[in-house]
Amino acid sequence: MSGTLFIVSAPSGGGKTSLVKALLAAEPEVKLSISHTTRPPRPGEVNGRDYHFVAPAEFERMLGAGEFLESAVIYGNRYGTSRTWIAEQLEQDHDIVLEIDWQGAQQVRSLMPGTVSVFILPPSLEALEHRLKGRSQDPADVIARRLAAAREEISHVREFDYVIINKDFNRAALELASIIRAERLRLSRQLARNADLINGMQ
Repeated sequence: MSGTLFIVSAPSGGGKTSLVKALLAAEPEVKLSISHTTRPPRPGEVNGRDYHFVAPAEFERMLGAGEFLESAVIYGNRYGTSRTWIAEQLEQDHDIVLEIDWQGAQQVRSLMPGTVSVFILPPSLEALEHRLKGRSQDPADVIARRLAAAREEISHVREFDYVIINKDFNRAALELASIIRAERLRLSRQLARNADLINGMQ
């Protein structure tokens, strides 16, 4: 018996983090994988809750020791997902959500074929630019770089199982929760989790 691994990806500013937060509130059984990163914390971020913030040398040590299921370089910073934590949680029948980019998604899908992947699209590139500027966290040159990277991210949308267009946040949050719920109800997963109940009725 094992849980399901879900990937949620989006270009920067696409609303991925807010949607996943809403998902976790709606589905408390789902657990969020906390990535390791060399990026410095943003205002309000807490080590161990938002990310595991580590020095570049420590990240390199973990990478060399094979401790990451996937890793990627994004805007000059490194990100990685703990291989051991994911394996332990899935073995305990917990559903896990990974917030990772398309590079990481490719790596995870190749290693774990049963992974379910979701891509969050903004309603337009203009809306994405407006959101990035509204965060007031990055200078203009960084925003320009993020918009260029968004086009590259979006070019990989066809690699994903599901696509949500985040035009209306409440609707998008409901759609994301619906995907997780529907995947749990697949016959193969219901047979694995409720074999005695189902077999006893036949």
